[in-house]
Amino acid sequence: MGVMIRQYELIEKVRAYNPKADVGLINRAYVYSMKAHGNQKRASGQPYLVHPLAVAGILADLQLDDASIAVGLLHDTLEDTLSTYDEIKSLFGNEVAELTEGVTKLSKISFEDKAVEQAENFRKLLLAMSKDIRVLLIKLADRIHNMRTLGAFANEAKKRRIARETLDIYAPLADRIGLHVIKAELEDLAFQILEPDEYAMITRRMTEWREQEDLVNKITTVLRDELDAAGIQAEVSGREKAVYSIYQKMVRKSLAFDQLTDIVAYRIVTDDKRGCYEVLGMMHDRFKAIPGRFKDYISAPKPNGYQSLHTSVVGPFGNRMEVQIRTKDMHDVAENGVAAHWLYKPGKGTDVKNEQAAVAKEPRSSPYRWLKSLVEQLQGVDDPAEFYENAKLELFSDNVFAFTPKGDVIQLPRGATPLDFAYAVHSNLGNKTVSAKVNGSVVPLRRVLENGDMVEVVTSPHQHPNPGWREFVVSSRARAAINRFLRQQERVEQVRLGREILEKSSRRDGWSWTEKELGKLVGKLPVQQIDNVDDIFAALGQGRLFPRQIMELLYPEMAVPVGTKADLAAEKALERMGKRKAAAKHAKQDDNGKMVDEAVGLEGITPGMAIHFAKCCSPLPGEDIVGIIATGKGINIHMRTCHNLEQFADQPDRWLPVKWSKDAEEGDLRNFVCRLRFHVKNDPGALATVTSTIANADANIIEIATEHRTADSSAIRCEMEIKGKEHLNKLIQQLSGLKVMLRVEKIYGWS
Repeated sequence: MGVMIRQYELIEKVRAYNPKADVGLINRAYVYSMKAHGNQKRASGQPYLVHPLAVAGILADLQLDDASIAVGLLHDTLEDTLSTYDEIKSLFGNEVAELTEGVTKLSKISFEDKAVEQAENFRKLLLAMSKDIRVLLIKLADRIHNMRTLGAFANEAKKRRIARETLDIYAPLADRIGLHVIKAELEDLAFQILEPDEYAMITRRMTEWREQEDLVNKITTVLRDELDAAGIQAEVSGREKAVYSIYQKMVRKSLAFDQLTDIVAYRIVTDDKRGCYEVLGMMHDRFKAIPGRFKDYISAPKPNGYQSLHTSVVGPFGNRMEVQIRTKDMHDVAENGVAAHWLYKPGKGTDVKNEQAAVAKEPRSSPYRWLKSLVEQLQGVDDPAEFYENAKLELFSDNVFAFTPKGDVIQLPRGATPLDFAYAVHSNLGNKTVSAKVNGSVVPLRRVLENGDMVEVVTSPHQHPNPGWREFVVSSRARAAINRFLRQQERVEQVRLGREILEKSSRRDGWSWTEKELGKLVGKLPVQQIDNVDDIFAALGQGRLFPRQIMELLYPEMAVPVGTKADLAAEKALERMGKRKAAAKHAKQDDNGKMVDEAVGLEGITPGMAIHFAKCCSPLPGEDIVGIIATGKGINIHMRTCHNLEQFADQPDRWLPVKWSKDAEEGDLRNFVCRLRFHVKNDPGALATVTSTIANADANIIEIATEHRTADSSAIRCEMEIKGKEHLNKLIQQLSGLKVMLRVEKIYGWS
C-alpha cells in the first residue's frame, strides 16, 4: 500500500518546486479534511485521511498549483462528509470550491450501467473535464491511489469492475493528456486484477530475464562511448517496458515472451533539438537501422504533446533495440505530462482563463486543445451512445500525419481517408468533397492515408454527404459532421412530406388550416417534442401524428366518435392504404415503363428508391454486395467481386454500403435470377436428368440453351430463379453428383 505521506512532507514536496506556494491554504485544507472525515476508515482499516493526503502527494509529484493540492485534500468532503459547497467556498475561495465540486461530480459518474446511461455519463465526464482540465488531473490522482489500495476490497466482482473501468476509461484519458507514467501504472494495476495469471507470468519472466542478462548496462555503456567519440553531449538510460505494454505486444503480434526483442527502450536525452538529429545520424551510422521502424514525433508531435525520435536498430550485440531520442524538455513532457507541466506550471500564474487562452495560441499539440476540440465537434451529437462511440474513436486511435498542398500538417486517426482529411480541415470542405488527389494521383475517397501523404481535396458546390460516406470515415469529427448533415436533410424531407400529407388530407375532407392556426395547437397535440409548426409537419411525415387529430382540434364539430361505424370504416381504409403501399414497395415502373425492384430485402437503401440487380454478376442473397448510384436511374446492386466495379473506382461517392436483410438471406422474400453453365456427357436423357434435378430442387428454369457441342460432351447455359446463395450451393452440389455431369459453374451475364 505504500508509506503514508505526512502533512509536513507534503508541504516540503510542494515547496521544492514552488517556493512561493500558499502553504496556509494547503494547511487549512488539511485541517478541514481531517476534521470532516473524523473517524472514517478505509476498506484497509486505515484512517480515511490517508487517502486525501496520498492524492495530494501524487498531485505534488505532478507539480500542480496550490489550488489543485488543496482540492486533493478536500476532494471527498462534499461526497462523504457533511461539508457543503458554500462552506468550502467561504473558507477556501471560489476556485477551490468549483474544482472540488467538479471532482465530486466525476466521482458520482458510474460506467457500470446499461449502455445509454454509460454513454451519457461519459458525455458528462468529458464536458466537466473540458471546463477545467485540473478536474481530470485530480480525478486521475484519486483513481491511481484507489487502484494501489484495491487489494483491500473483499468483493472480487467490484474489484474487477473498477479495474475494467480504469483500463477502458481512465488509462486512455491519462495517455491523451500526456501523463504517461500514470497511464502505465494504471494499466499495470488494472491488468494485475483482471488477468492475475498473465500478470504473474510476465512479472516472473521479467525477473528471470533481469537476473540472467546484464544487457542493459552493456548497451548503455556502448552508447555512451559512441556519443563521446562523436563529441555529442547526451544522457543515456534504459527503461523496461510496463507489464501491460509487454502483454499487449505479445497478444497483438502472437509472440511468446522469449520472442520479444524490445523489452527495454533506450533513451538518449540531448540539450537541444539539433542534438536529437545528430544523435539519430550517429545511431544510423554506427548501427544497422531496421526498415520501417523510424518515426519523427518532433516535427509531427502526438496529440498529447509527446515529442521524440523513435528508431530501431540492430544493437552492438546483435540484438534488436528501440531507441528514443529527445531533449530534456521533451523528456519532461513525455514522463510527466504536458497538462501538468505546461498548462499549470508555477511561475506562469494560476489564472485558469489566461492559461486556457494561452493554449489557443500554442502552435504545438496540446491535450487541452484536443479535449476542447473533441467536445466542440461532438456538441451536435444528440444520441449519447453515438457520442460515446465517437469519443472512444478519438481516445483509442493512433495517429497519422498528412499535409495540405501548402504544407500544413493535419493529424488524423490511424486508418483515416481523404474524406477524414477534408473534414479535419473544415466541415464545409468535407461536405462538398467529390474526389481527392494523394501525392498528385487521383484516389478513391476510401483510400487509407499514410504518414507523410500530401492530400489535395476537390470540391463541388452541388455535392453533399450520403449515408455511404459513414462507411469509410474513421474520425469522430467526420462521422459527427456527416450524421449532422443527414439528420438535417432528413428533417427537411419530413417537414416537406408532412406539409404535403396535411394539404392533401384537408382538401380531400373539405376543411382548411393556416400555419398561424397550427401554431396555436403547439402543446395541445397528443405527441411529444412539438415546439413549433415545423415540428407538427415533421411528426406528420414521421407517422407520429395524423391529419385527423389536427382536424379534430381545429374543428371539434367534425370529430368522429371512436368506435362508430364511420371511425371503423376510416381505420379499415387506412389499413387498406397501408397494404397497398407495402405492395407498391415491391416494384414500380422506370422512365421507360419497365418494372424495376425497390429496396426489398436490402438494408442501407432509402425506402422508395428504384434498384436494379446487375446482370453482369447476378448477385444472390448471402453474397457480399455493394450499391452503385446510377444517375437518374436508381441504384444498381453488384457483387463486391464484380469486375465491372473497376470503372467506378475513382467515383467513391457513387458507392453505397448495402447488405441483404435477414428475410432475404433466409429466402422468404422472392426468387433471384442466377445463371449456370453445365458441361454434360452426351448420354441419352442427360438433359432431362439435369432439368428434373433443377425442378426437384425447387428452382425454376427461365431459359436454357446449348452453347457448343463436341462428340463427347455439351456446354449448356441455363437461366433460373434461385432463393439465394445457400439454395444455389445445394443445387450445384446435387447437379455435380449426377453421373452425366462433368462440371457446373456460375456464369455472369449472357455472352
